[in-house]
Amino acid sequence: MTPEQSLKYLQAALIVFGIIFIFGIYLMMMWIWPAGWGWTPHQSEYEQMIMGVYATLGVFLIRAAKDPLAHRSLIGFTIWSSIVHSGIMLVQAIVDASERAHLLGDMPALLLVALVLWVLTPKVDQTVSDCP
Repeated sequence: MTPEQSLKYLQAALIVFGIIFIFGIYLMMMWIWPAGWGWTPHQSEYEQMIMGVYATLGVFLIRAAKDPLAHRSLIGFTIWSSIVHSGIMLVQAIVDASERAHLLGDMPALLLVALVLWVLTPKVDQTVSDCP
């Protein structure tokens, strides 16, 4: 894949992940699969906080899609915070049997976000000509 193609896919991924972070986290936690995305027992304070953080990140990911190369630090934060968040949840799911659904829910989803953004983000030494 050329750097130009990678950049186009990165722009699309930032928009898709941004929309998912804004709307999808809430839908998954509240309606679609609470066991794989929320905590047991239901913790509304935690859920409001996590939805607020991810919705805010989603807005900024969509904004970053206009010029991803100028927003590498935000993309890097999204990659590494997703890895760290998933790692913490892995430990919690292993320790607490009531949280095992996270192993199939938000944990792999966060790792997918990290992997896609990692692969698509041009490396510092790559040059992309004619970038928007």
